[in-house]
Amino acid sequence: MLIAFNKPFGVICKFRPEAGRRTLADFIDVPDVYPAGRLDTDSEGLLLLTDDGALQARIASPRHKLAKVYWAQVEGEPDDAALARLRAGVDLGDFITQPAGARRIEAPANLWARDPPIRYRAKIPTAWIELTLREGKNRQVRRMTARVGFPTLRLVRAAIGSVHVEELPLGEWRKIEPVAPWSNR
Repeated sequence: MLIAFNKPFGVICKFRPEAGRRTLADFIDVPDVYPAGRLDTDSEGLLLLTDDGALQARIASPRHKLAKVYWAQVEGEPDDAALARLRAGVDLGDFITQPAGARRIEAPANLWARDPPIRYRAKIPTAWIELTLREGKNRQVRRMTARVGFPTLRLVRAAIGSVHVEELPLGEWRKIEPVAPWSNR
């Protein structure tokens, strides 16, 4: 079984209760499914869950080079040089990221309001960029955008492979078919 979930901001990617915090158990009532990869508590968007350990590994492992698309609202307005640095790979000190897709985008259409909203500062503009990664280190997108001078204010995972978050309302989930590159079909 494979489940696509549109994770709200502030939800912890685990099922075990945590006092005063929302977890996956507050949204998904399917037994024995587990996240295929992680999504930070302060990030939003697409999370895949499965009850199949081998499928979980195929989705989550960077070895399989599955594209993950993120929309990042950043502080400031990234120029072509900053985007080129993101595309080439960024030295984060403890590792250098693999080359990534990076482009400016308009604010995503039909994007849900975040609760709580991001901080607003009248004198500092924001912009949206789309990043496509084939690896997934801890807080990688946030670290990459900060390193090139444009800290992430809001981060939404928009897609994993061919599955898109745009098809799911915030806080909702649905079963999907595990098709290539995830299955052995």
